[in-house]
Amino acid sequence: MLLKNYSIKKMKSWKYPVIILLTIGISNTGSWIYLLALNLTVLDLTKSSAFAVAGLYIMQPTATLLTNIWSGSLIDRFNKRRILIAIDFIRALVICIIPFLDSLTAIYFIVLILGITNSIFIPTSMSYITMLIEPEQRKSFNSLRSLISSGAFLIGPALAGLIFLFGNPVTAIYINSIALFLSGLLTFLLPNLENSTIEKNSSNQLLFKVLKEDLHVVLTFSQKNFLVMKIYLTFSALVVMMTAIDSLEAAFSTTVLGLSEKEYGFLVSIAGAGIIIGSLITTVFSKKLSVELMISMGVVVVGVGYLIYSFSTTFLMAATGFFVLAFFLAFANTGIHTYYQENIPVEIMGRVSSIYSLVEAFFIILMTFSFGLATQFISLQLVIIIGAFMLLGISMYLLALNAITLKKKYLIRVKTEGKINGL
Repeated sequence: MLLKNYSIKKMKSWKYPVIILLTIGISNTGSWIYLLALNLTVLDLTKSSAFAVAGLYIMQPTATLLTNIWSGSLIDRFNKRRILIAIDFIRALVICIIPFLDSLTAIYFIVLILGITNSIFIPTSMSYITMLIEPEQRKSFNSLRSLISSGAFLIGPALAGLIFLFGNPVTAIYINSIALFLSGLLTFLLPNLENSTIEKNSSNQLLFKVLKEDLHVVLTFSQKNFLVMKIYLTFSALVVMMTAIDSLEAAFSTTVLGLSEKEYGFLVSIAGAGIIIGSLITTVFSKKLSVELMISMGVVVVGVGYLIYSFSTTFLMAATGFFVLAFFLAFANTGIHTYYQENIPVEIMGRVSSIYSLVEAFFIILMTFSFGLATQFISLQLVIIIGAFMLLGISMYLLALNAITLKKKYLIRVKTEGKINGL
């Protein structure tokens, strides 16, 4: 009887996390369908201009630069559940407009608007999830979220392929709009964790003074928690390097390795399989692995995976590198999400995330442009090899920072146990 009551209680504790995971799965799968459909739409509109498609990928970091200086102030002051619902419905409506556009400039503008909503949605979602998920559930939840996101990475393109076979990119765009609308409806089932007085007392205009005060709050927190922020920002540096290297991935695979489009698609699928398997193992062992170990083990082997990929001359070698980096990326992502939730107070999480994402977006644009420009002067493979060594160096530095954290935790535990034992 006690076991039955415990099982029922445990199932109830996962009711809301399951709903959140479902919304993540639906919206992520729809996003992959939308991304591929949008690429084809732009290619068709511009008569197969690869440069025009590349412009789509600049829109998100550009939107982050435009948004994140003020979005954190909004997120921390307003009802997060209502923001999430509103953004899902806004995105669903805006995406419906795309099929009616016949101008590349208009499409870029719509993609920029969607990028702005996405820049607000991500830190809002992180703050709300941190408030909702119990601390003991976070590692399990984050590993499941990684699993679902990686599943969408495979399922989304597969569904897009079926849609393109029987329909067209316009159909795929509408399906993503429906997916976001469903995600918004599911969010209504989640609890409202903030009382109405928070929103009423926070309805002041986001004036320059408020933004200045919020920046001061973030900087003060960063100074007092210097090691925490060093780990967080070092991981952001890894994201910047991975994005810059990944921007050359298609060109490297087709020109250096000589892969066909089908072979390149299979290579991407191998990476997707690596993320899924890694996420499954992370889910099983998440309670037994420390956050620091997941981050350290993950980032170092991810760096090794990129190094294998950068030196590859055959499909098999590239596939090995892809699988290794994707497999251990699941550990790193679960670890850093949990670390962030455990060390950043939820009441300032939106501001911290938004302001530092602004810095990350700036360097993503800078490094992606620099890597692309470097290929005009030196070989593409040499650029990727240099990037892989830089990434591995950042990984080793993050490993050292985590070692310092573990040492501090050990000393605190020894000191605490000493006091208990009267030493």
